Amino acid sequence: MILDILLILAGFAALIYGATKLVDAASSLAAKMGVPSIVIGLTIVAFGTSAPELVVNVFAAVSGSTQMVLGNVLGSNIFNVLAILGISSIIYPLTVKTNTTWIEIPLSLLAAICVFVIGADYLLDGQENLISRSDAITLLLFFLIFLVYNLFTAKSGAGEEEIVTEEYSTGKAVLFIVFGLAGLIVGGRLIVTSAVSIAEVIGISERIIGLTVVSIGTSLPELATSIIAVRKKNVDIAIGNVVGSNIFNIFFILGVSGTVMPLTIDENAFFDITVNIVAGLLLFLFVFTGKGRQLERWEGIVLLGSYIAYLMYLVI
Repeated sequence: MILDILLILAGFAALIYGATKLVDAASSLAAKMGVPSIVIGLTIVAFGTSAPELVVNVFAAVSGSTQMVLGNVLGSNIFNVLAILGISSIIYPLTVKTNTTWIEIPLSLLAAICVFVIGADYLLDGQENLISRSDAITLLLFFLIFLVYNLFTAKSGAGEEEIVTEEYSTGKAVLFIVFGLAGLIVGGRLIVTSAVSIAEVIGISERIIGLTVVSIGTSLPELATSIIAVRKKNVDIAIGNVVGSNIFNIFFILGVSGTVMPLTIDENAFFDITVNIVAGLLLFLFVFTGKGRQLERWEGIVLLGSYIAYLMYLVI
């Protein structure tokens, strides 16, 4: 088991390093080819930050560990809202943009509700709870709508943040892309196999491992990005990063995972699905409490406290 723990840590290191290098190199290459900064941000950077969850989920789906797939997505989204936004707003109150308030946060809440609707087959139709390939394709279509919305937002000038890219020669950029992909593949494989092994040794479900160890590990890039942004008072980046990631995780990553392999949903997973919906609802409500459209410190404490309580419930 000690070896499995070391391997899963090595997997996270390879995964995050691979994603970082892949994003840096691909962004550098795109900038050399004259691709606009905002397009790089909406495609390469956005996909790159979600690459750890995507790679882990694809490996888990292919290996038949479907409980880990759903656990990783739900665990990441719950961690993003309750822990990352909780910690970020404790450090510095987060002001929320109008677009984020009325479009992106409600869309992330809709995504959370979608998981319940497409997964509760027994409740709605009396059949086995399953995210089928047709359900997964529906999620991908929602993601396409979200992507188009982002492009229109960028063209209207609502998202003019300049993307800073590394400057690599073409040869070096291609080499780093290869290394980045290799890091993602090796890291993803190590995490899935080691996590399954740990679950078997401890005697807990793959769902719990996915909700805790795997989801927190794959969400570390979002945590680091948000904390750095808040410390620099770039609060728009902090909250936009989390909300965007949650939409990506459900519509794109869960969509891709379910297309690779239909996902059977354990009865216990509906508790996690409900917690994910409640977290999204809390975020929406907290935007309107207190001073204007802002997440204040006391609200951050409530969010973080809720995540700690949720983890304690899972452990018990």
